[in-house]
Amino acid sequence: MDQPAAIWLVLVVTVLTANLPYFTERLLLVGPRRAPKAVGWRLLELLLMALFSLGLGVWLESHIGQRHEQGWEFYAAGLCLFITLGFPGFVWRYLRRGRA
Repeated sequence: MDQPAAIWLVLVVTVLTANLPYFTERLLLVGPRRAPKAVGWRLLELLLMALFSLGLGVWLESHIGQRHEQGWEFYAAGLCLFITLGFPGFVWRYLRRGRA
């Protein structure tokens, strides 16, 4: 896989995984259904999805070329970006109006 394809793959997977916890009522995406899933479960799923996306990026970077070590600032900015990419799902779940 070449570098531009890997970048697009990571971006698409990150956008999908950032929004996925808001669109399902299953615990950890495969567990039993909970009608109103608690916010804590959604935050845990969001953290796990962020780790999955980060792991995919690290894995692709190591297979394309040399992996570069990053400081804590990179991971803090990446987590903030991940939360920002999940904003459409948050709006859909918590801020949209119900049918009148």
